[in-house]
Amino acid sequence: MAGHHRSSTAPLKDGLPPQELLDDLCSRFVLNVPKEDLESFERLLFLVEYAHWFYEDNAVEKNPSLKSLTLKEFTSLLFNSCDVLRPYVAHIDDIFKDFNSYKFRVPVTGAIILDESFERCLLVKGWKGTSWCFPRGKKNKDEEDHACAIREVLEETGFDVSNLLSLNDYIEEIFGQQRVRLYVIAGVKDDTDFAPLTKKEISEIAWHRIEDLQPANNAEFISRGATGVKLYMVAPFLKHLKTWISTHKPPVTSRPDIPVKGMCVWKAKTGSIGSSTTMNTETQLSRPPPENRASDTAPGKSFRNFKFDTVAIFRALETGFST
Repeated sequence: MAGHHRSSTAPLKDGLPPQELLDDLCSRFVLNVPKEDLESFERLLFLVEYAHWFYEDNAVEKNPSLKSLTLKEFTSLLFNSCDVLRPYVAHIDDIFKDFNSYKFRVPVTGAIILDESFERCLLVKGWKGTSWCFPRGKKNKDEEDHACAIREVLEETGFDVSNLLSLNDYIEEIFGQQRVRLYVIAGVKDDTDFAPLTKKEISEIAWHRIEDLQPANNAEFISRGATGVKLYMVAPFLKHLKTWISTHKPPVTSRPDIPVKGMCVWKAKTGSIGSSTTMNTETQLSRPPPENRASDTAPGKSFRNFKFDTVAIFRALETGFST
């Protein structure tokens, strides 16, 4: 019996999570939620995404023999291993496709943080990839734009902009069906401490000279700055940002001593750079629960009438599925 228990908790030979761990994740993040969160594929996939974050941030980090999985790989594995989700395995591709389409319609807000001379802006680099962007993120259900911006900036940089944010100072762009609003937060000291509050979301935070950042290519909204920095979600805002700067007086005069290249103030793994503080994985916040994301658009076409068998789900709970 003891040997069987060990085999059920240890990773499989290919590094995939064992059934016991998948059962725990399904029970913790998918089944034990309000009934309305199980009635649409968008909300269910947000729950699965949260389970995926937990798996990557905790299980994989504590047990290196576990394989890191993409969201789609994790979704397929969870659906195939969970009794109440298995009936929908045949529809995973459609569900995942519609979920991704839905995510790109959820409004995004954040902030353009300027230094005291208005010559530099603060950019963050995601955990994966090499592109830089302004700190920002998707709105939760019924969340106001400015509240989302304050929350996301705090999570990604550790900096509270609530006392500096003006509701009327923002730049807004539309990408496809997604609205992105960035509030201009001006006059932040360049020796301010920055460090993300969430794990494995931000890999680097740096000040970048605005004059070295190039306008977006109108066809692709993709650009690189003069120093080769990738600016996929930065360049489209630069024209309006420069207009805003031209109509506002900075607290201090020009700074010719500013480095040409971006000045890193925080970097994952290597810890403190400049005046920043080292990432402490013991005190970092978990990613916020995503099940309350805004739902201001209809489901994708292939699952417009999608419904889960909630009777089976609640029956599983009543019979002690989580145990």
